[in-house]
Amino acid sequence: MAAVTQAAGREEAAERYWRGAVFAVFAVTVARLLWLALGRADLYPDEAQYWYWSLHPAFGYYSKPPLVAWLIAATTGLLGDSELAVRLAAPLLHFATALVLFRVAERLHDARVAAWSAVVYATLPGVTASAMIMSTDAPLLLCWAAALYAFVRARESGDWRWWGAVGAAAGVGLLAKYAMAYWLISALLFLAAFRDERRHLPRFLAAAALALVIYAPNFAWNAAHGFASYHHTEDNAALGGPLFHPGHFLEFLGSQFGVFGPLLFASLLAIVATGHRALRGRSAALLAFFALPTLAMMLVVSFLSRAQPNWSAPTYVSATVLVVAWLLARGWRWVAAASIALHVVAAVLLLEARPIAAAAGYDLPAKYDLLHRLRGWSTLGAVVSRQLALHPGALLLAYDRETMAALLYYVRPYPAGALKWNGGDGRVHDQFDIDAAPERDIGRDFLLVSPSPDIGGIVARFAAAGPVEHVVIPLGGGETRDYLVRYLKGFKGYR
Repeated sequence: MAAVTQAAGREEAAERYWRGAVFAVFAVTVARLLWLALGRADLYPDEAQYWYWSLHPAFGYYSKPPLVAWLIAATTGLLGDSELAVRLAAPLLHFATALVLFRVAERLHDARVAAWSAVVYATLPGVTASAMIMSTDAPLLLCWAAALYAFVRARESGDWRWWGAVGAAAGVGLLAKYAMAYWLISALLFLAAFRDERRHLPRFLAAAALALVIYAPNFAWNAAHGFASYHHTEDNAALGGPLFHPGHFLEFLGSQFGVFGPLLFASLLAIVATGHRALRGRSAALLAFFALPTLAMMLVVSFLSRAQPNWSAPTYVSATVLVVAWLLARGWRWVAAASIALHVVAAVLLLEARPIAAAAGYDLPAKYDLLHRLRGWSTLGAVVSRQLALHPGALLLAYDRETMAALLYYVRPYPAGALKWNGGDGRVHDQFDIDAAPERDIGRDFLLVSPSPDIGGIVARFAAAGPVEHVVIPLGGGETRDYLVRYLKGFKGYR
């Protein structure tokens, strides 16, 4: 009877932890949705580019697999093309990731660790940044967490259905971002590292095969387009220059204190430093295998060339549970609580830095404004919209990818035709180059928008040109984004 009562008590406690975690993560998500609904930030050109992709469904695009575009197509199909609709999936995906992470932590530890892990994850600085924009990271991290949970369950039961779930989650993850391959590598390393885990290898390989089948349409798209996405990924790695970059390494390492939070990343480094003592037990080892190899790879890339801070994002799915469990086991719950509080305060201060500074009578320098790169694009779109209205029949001509993407989203009405200039080396640099058919526009008139003053080569490919107009877009704090706008008549083609 006592055993039954204790079991009932544990179940009741677990349910309380679950409800508390859901409520806390839901509250954070609602706050993010409200902030996005206020429209405090324009779409960044990458987001506008993904929106453009969503208008042209495909199994692949120049720089990314297709899932981000499919998600935007779904949300904008329901709610229209507002910035909120474009970004809607991001906070919802992170909400789901936090709850899946609860189940991972509960399975490997207990409901207490699970609740803390879910709330810590939801408030991570990197997650806050990712939840405010639409990128490939949000779906990737959900797929990473889902695959991890299925992997834990599959190892416990050996049930083929759970191994199928592993493959499905990994396959969809590969359609989100190629970094999902790190998950498959981590799983293989973990199974190979422990003798008693190797019995799972045949079923894991079957799950990996399923993942590749799900991913196959993107591979076929790449094969039909000269493996453009793979070449872009290779170019991003930039391994062709000088061999060692210690400055870049230190810059990337320092950025991880911002992505994971200073107290949590310091705790992760302490776990790594103590080695086998901190990672004693199979659960801790499993979590480490799904965190540390990705972080180590990105540290190596940063040393050999350069790595963006978010490239290590998958590290912090399992690292969250690993660090939280380590802290709670040592009675250091206050570190987790302090991290949550610090991250929430930092998010408010950073996202509202400009209004807070303005209320204090201070014009915040742009370099201290987290959102300065998201400002000014709608203003540029309004200026170009007026210019196009003054030249009926003229098509839009953008100097570069970012300008092209932003204007395609913000020009009203939607431009009847547009071309991104590619008259230099003739190579394919982005999706706009893949889709372009400049030969169809020979003889047409264009309105050129360029952030570069070096437009002589472009003007030379037209029969006549109007005067240069200078457009200055204020971003706050004395920073501006400057453009040249020029009406060009009679396109003669690139050659």
